[in-house]
Amino acid sequence: MKAYRTNSGIVLEKENKFYLVKDESWDAFINDDDLLQKAEKLTQSSTAGGSELVADLLPPIGSQELWACGVTYLRSKIGRQEESKDAGGGDFYARVYEAERPEVFFKSTAHRVVGQGAQVRIRKDSTWDAPEPELTLVVTSSGKIVGYTIGNDMSSRSIEGENPLYLPQAKTYDGCASAGPCIYITDKPLPSNTKIHLHIIRDGKDVFTGEVGIDQMKRTPQELVSYVYRECSFPNGALIMTGTGIVPGHDFTLKSGDEIQITIDHIGTLINVVK
Repeated sequence: MKAYRTNSGIVLEKENKFYLVKDESWDAFINDDDLLQKAEKLTQSSTAGGSELVADLLPPIGSQELWACGVTYLRSKIGRQEESKDAGGGDFYARVYEAERPEVFFKSTAHRVVGQGAQVRIRKDSTWDAPEPELTLVVTSSGKIVGYTIGNDMSSRSIEGENPLYLPQAKTYDGCASAGPCIYITDKPLPSNTKIHLHIIRDGKDVFTGEVGIDQMKRTPQELVSYVYRECSFPNGALIMTGTGIVPGHDFTLKSGDEIQITIDHIGTLINVVK
């Protein structure tokens, strides 16, 4: 089951059929520990339509906060050490990878998050930028994972690499994240063989491709949720990015006009262009 947030309302997809849900707010819809069962009932009481119902997609975030996690994959640890070695910060990333407490941080409120087909941004004061394709958890106010979406945690590697204390500036700014195209609703964990794929196109040519399996994550999704929720309340639930395992080399940086395609098995493909 998939749920889309559109300008016309919530659209549910089940077995290649689409259902427009009327008179239901996004916040009330997704903040439900029994979301899958509720979505099933809504499809039974709605009239099926075609894929044209999923036009005008919005990011799958309303009043929720977007949080993120870092250094959850070995490749991310190595990449962060490379970018911060000149500043003497590489040891921080090695230590957090092995530590009991993970790196979690506030990423964005909804107005800085864009959806399918919209433009993400790179900072004007940054010289080294990368997308970070991440499995993103949809979590209720009680801390239950009720679905998954695709997230792009845009990041200034030059600013974070200069000093780890610059992390908020490297991570949070207008157009700093994208999410979508839908929420994959399930009451089961994603299969361990689920893959994340990144594809970057520039001037019609491939300039970077990469993939990683979610089985390479050092932390479990529920473990990450437990730390985000430990001393914070989320009345409308939250979206939590779980970290990236795909890190382009130091010789690559995003440019305006680049098309970023992120595909995660079972969820779909999120496409954005760099402004």
